[in-house]
Amino acid sequence: MVDKYGTGEDPACYPGTSTLRNLLNIKDPSKLEEAERDISFHSAQEVEFSPPPYDLDYLCYLHKRLFQDIYAWAGDIRTIDISKGHTRFCTASRLRPEASKLFTTLAEQHFFEGMSRAHLVFSIAELYGEVNMLHPFREGNGRAQRLLFEHLIVNAGYEVSWAPARRQTWLEANVAAVQCDYRPLTAIFDRCIGTAL
Repeated sequence: MVDKYGTGEDPACYPGTSTLRNLLNIKDPSKLEEAERDISFHSAQEVEFSPPPYDLDYLCYLHKRLFQDIYAWAGDIRTIDISKGHTRFCTASRLRPEASKLFTTLAEQHFFEGMSRAHLVFSIAELYGEVNMLHPFREGNGRAQRLLFEHLIVNAGYEVSWAPARRQTWLEANVAAVQCDYRPLTAIFDRCIGTAL
């Protein structure tokens, strides 16, 4: 049986299933998805804003906070290659070097502090697409990444709300970003990034 990331018969999953082994011992994928959604939502409410630096270690910290009650490996970088549909994410052996490039550039841009809203919207969209291609975790990448970007946007001085982002539109925008077409993500962030704080 192939899991959702196309890794084949995966030792991280319960035998004969595509369900990741978890601390709750839930083997039904829909029930696990529901538990992930509920637990990570409540866990996110407990994560306080932190100022920069924002880097891969910080993303790992956020992932651990969101999923530590579900997965023993929460916050750990994946060690296998994964893909979804026609999208192949960053090779596991290149995760740290590629993340270092992205976050070093972000630091050189002072974490987007002082940018105009228009410039911020595009810069956030482009970086989001690039970080999404890392997909450093086996599961929960989107939730951890959105929390990171909430902190990044608030630190840059703007409000943010994910309410205007629809799931299908979000997925399609991420797929477009694989081909370096950031227009759909830019349109989403233009709706999600609010006024200056």
